[in-house]
Amino acid sequence: MLTQVTKSYMARSGEVSPEWHLVDADGKTLGRLAARLATILMGKHKPTYTPHVDTGDFVVVVNAKKIRVTGRKMQQVIYDWYTQYPGGRKVVPMAAFFEKHPTKVIELAVKRMLPRNRLGRKMLSKLKVYAGPDHPHAAQRPKPLELKA
Repeated sequence: MLTQVTKSYMARSGEVSPEWHLVDADGKTLGRLAARLATILMGKHKPTYTPHVDTGDFVVVVNAKKIRVTGRKMQQVIYDWYTQYPGGRKVVPMAAFFEKHPTKVIELAVKRMLPRNRLGRKMLSKLKVYAGPDHPHAAQRPKPLELKA
């Protein structure tokens, strides 16, 4: 007896309508927040998730200055990059980097959890991070997203 084969649903880029979410980072742990944001940006929280299509939503993060890290990560984690000059390696501990660029810490944590290809870069462009409580995306009416503390 033959059984009927059901076809899996595969989303197309024109069919997807992204939503807007608002996340308050006040008191949230950096890694746990970044993992949840990466899931939302990829669209894995939706039943219509398709790996090769950007099915994720927009995320607005406010109060990035009030994020917390556990343990001694502020002193032990280092950010490094190269200036493309001889001897141009820059090494900065997380505490100094966070003081100067609080939004970049969240962006880098999320970026490193996304796919490393064109699709991942497109997903990262849907992340909007702001150091304070204000953001310019009120017209999009982002829905508050509750995350565990």
